[in-house]
Amino acid sequence: MKFTDGYWLLREGVTAAYPAEVLDVIESDGTLEMHAPTRPIRSRGDLMTGPVLTVTAHTPMPDVIGLTLTHFTGGRPQGPAFGITASETAPRLSYDDEHATLTSGDLSVRLSRGGPWQVDFLAHGRTLTGSGHRSTGIMRDPDGGHHLREQLVLKVGTSVYGLGERFGPLVKNGQVVDIWQSDGGTCSEQAYKNVPFYLTDAGYGVFVDHPGKVSFEVASEVVSRVQFSAETQELTYYVIYGPTPKDILRKYTALTGRPALPPAWSFGLWLSTSFTTSYDEETVTSFIEGMRERELPLSVFHFDCFWMREYHWCDFRWDERVFPDPEGMLARLKDRDLRVSVWINPYIAQRSPLFAEGKALGHLLRRPDGSVWQWDMWQPGMALVDFTSPAARDWYAAKLEALLAQGVDCFKTDFGERVPLDVVWSDGSDPERMHNYYTYLYNRTVFEVLRKHRGEAEAVLFARSATTGSQQFPVHWGGDCEATYESMAESLRGGLSLGLSGFGFWSHDIGGFEGTPTPALFKRWLAFGLLSSHSRLHGSSSYRVPWLFDDESVEVARRFTRLKLRLMPYLYEAARTAHTEGVPVMRAMVLEFPDDPGCAHLERQYMLGPDLLVAPVFSDEGDVSYYVPEGTWTHFLTGGTVTGPRWVRERHDFLSVPLLVRPGAVLPVGARDDRPDYVHADGVTLRAYGLRPGDERTVRIGEVTFTVVCDGGTLRASCSDPSAPWALADGHREVRAAAGTGTLTLEPA
Repeated sequence: MKFTDGYWLLREGVTAAYPAEVLDVIESDGTLEMHAPTRPIRSRGDLMTGPVLTVTAHTPMPDVIGLTLTHFTGGRPQGPAFGITASETAPRLSYDDEHATLTSGDLSVRLSRGGPWQVDFLAHGRTLTGSGHRSTGIMRDPDGGHHLREQLVLKVGTSVYGLGERFGPLVKNGQVVDIWQSDGGTCSEQAYKNVPFYLTDAGYGVFVDHPGKVSFEVASEVVSRVQFSAETQELTYYVIYGPTPKDILRKYTALTGRPALPPAWSFGLWLSTSFTTSYDEETVTSFIEGMRERELPLSVFHFDCFWMREYHWCDFRWDERVFPDPEGMLARLKDRDLRVSVWINPYIAQRSPLFAEGKALGHLLRRPDGSVWQWDMWQPGMALVDFTSPAARDWYAAKLEALLAQGVDCFKTDFGERVPLDVVWSDGSDPERMHNYYTYLYNRTVFEVLRKHRGEAEAVLFARSATTGSQQFPVHWGGDCEATYESMAESLRGGLSLGLSGFGFWSHDIGGFEGTPTPALFKRWLAFGLLSSHSRLHGSSSYRVPWLFDDESVEVARRFTRLKLRLMPYLYEAARTAHTEGVPVMRAMVLEFPDDPGCAHLERQYMLGPDLLVAPVFSDEGDVSYYVPEGTWTHFLTGGTVTGPRWVRERHDFLSVPLLVRPGAVLPVGARDDRPDYVHADGVTLRAYGLRPGDERTVRIGEVTFTVVCDGGTLRASCSDPSAPWALADGHREVRAAAGTGTLTLEPA
C-alpha cells in the first residue's frame, strides 16, 4: 500500500507517526525492548502524548533476528499464526553511549539510543540493510485503517526475489506485491501461493511474520527501499543472514518448515482425464493402453473433477452412472502398476448430501448471524469446511480415508484461495488473518491423512494454493495457465519464484490448461515439463495424450519421459537436498551462481539440481538464447561443449533442448527408463565431466555413497561400504578418461 505522495508529502487523508528516538532500553531473557516516542523529547511536556512505538529485538536461531513493532497492546490476541521453529541460541547483548546491539550468530541488529531513529542489520561488520528516518511508521489510511509500516534499505545493485509463486518478472524490484490469496490464473499479478518472505542477492532475506494481508512496495514507492505494511497493531519481521542465497533458504526453511520427501514414484509421468472432457473407465483404459502400446512409461493416473457427480462437489462419491464399480476399476489400474490420484477441494455444494450433514454437525463456515456462509461461484450454494475446528478436520479426513480404502493413492488439492471475510471461524480466528492461512490448514489436513494411512514415505499431494509453511506438504503446481508460449514462460517464472520462497517441488500443466496447444507448443512444453520436478499432462476441455497431437509428439514424450527416469538417481538426491536443506530441485540461476551478475535476472532457464542447466525452447522454430556461466559445459544429449561466461544462440529440433552439465560434475545416470521407483544405484553409470587431476567428487545414491577421483588421466571409483555389492563393470577397477572426462558404470558385483 502506498502512503506517500512523492518524497515530501503524504497522500490525501493519510497520517503518519515515525519513531524519533529511543527513550529507554530494557533487557529481558535475551531480548531488547525499546520504547520509541514519535516526537523528540526536549522537555517533560513532550512526554504527555503519543504515539510511542515499542520495538523488541529477539532471535529464534543463530543468524536470524526478529524485530516486533507494537503500537497498542490492549487488543485480544487473534490467530492464526505461522508456526515458527526456534533452536537454542545464545544472543549477545552490548551497549555503549550511542547504540544497543543484539547479536545472534554472525548477524547483529544495532539500534541508535540517542539522536535520530536508526536500525542497522550487520554481519561481519558490514551493514546489510537498515531502517532510518521516516522508514518505520504508524500509518492511518483515509478510511481510518491502522497500519504498521517498515522500509528497509536496498543497496545499489541488490535484486529481490521470492514473495511466493508470482508470474511477473523474477526480480521483484519495481513491483507492488500484495500477499493475498487469489484465484487469478498465471497471467495476472494475483497469486495462488503468497509467501511474505523475500530473498536478496546481497546476503540476507526478510520474512514478515504476519499471516494476513501484507503489502510490499519493492523499490516502487521508495525506489531505494523495500517497504512492507499490514493493517495491525503489532508486526514482526525477521532478517535472515546467509550469506549465500542457499544459506538464506536453509535458515528460512529451518524456521518455517522443510518439505517432506515425495515418494520416488511421484517423479514419473502423471496423466489426467483433463477437466471438462467426457470420460469413463473405457476412456481411461484406452489412454493407459495407448501409453503402453507406444512405450510411454506412466506412473500416475489422475481423475479430475467429474469423477464425482455434477453439482455434488465435493461429496467424495464416484458418479455411479459413469463409474459403477470404482473399487474394481481401481484394482484394475493397480494391476497395471499405476498409482491413482483424484481431484478434491475444500468446498461442499448445497446439493451434496454432505452439505446437510456438515451443517447439522457445525463443520461448515458460518456468518456472524450463525447461518452457513454460501455463494454460487464454482458450485451452486457451496459452503467451506471450517478447518479451524478439530471435529471438522476429522470429519473431512474420514471422507478421504474411505477413498484410500478403495485404492486411491493421493489427492490433487485444488482451490483454497476464495476465502471470505464476513464469517466467524470455529476457533475465533481473525477472518483477515485466516484468508491466506486457510490453505495451510486444508492441505495439512489432507497430507496428515495420507501420512497416517499411506506412511511417511508415500504421502504426496498435488496442491494449488499455499502460504508460509505449506512447503511441508508437497507437491505444488502452477495453476491455470494458457496454451501459449507466453504462458509457458510465465509458468516457469512462477515456479522459480516459488523455489526462491522455500518450496522444494513444483509442477505445471504440460501444454497449458486453458485452450488446446498446437503440436509444436505441446512438444516444446513436453521437454520443459519432463525436466521439471514433477510432470503432469493435464488440460481443461481437451485431452493431453500425445498421439492426439501428432506422431512426433509421441516420440518427444517417449524421449523425455525415459530421459527423466534415467536421471532419477540424480533427481532423487536433489529431492533429498530439498527435504533436508530447503534448497529446491528447480533452481533459479542466481541460487547456484550468486556471484555472477549475468545470472541475476535470468528467468527463462534454470538449474535442475546442482549440475544440470535447462533452457526451455519458447518457439516453434526452436531458436533459443541462454547464458552459460564460467567454465566448459557439456551438452548432455550430444556431448558437445560450450565455454562460458557468454550468451549462446542455438536452434533445436523437437527432440532436443539445451541440457548442459556443469563442469566438474559427476552425474549418476540410472540403468532403467521404464519407471522412477527402482533401486537407483543398481547398474548406475557415473558420468564425469571435466574432472582435472586431483579432483575428487562424492556421489550419494540412496544409502550408497561413491567417491570418484581423477588420478592423472584415470578415473577411480570406490564405495562407502566395502561390503556393498558394487563394482566397476566387468570387474575393472579403473577406466582411462579422455581429456579429463569419462564414464564409470557400476553394477552389482
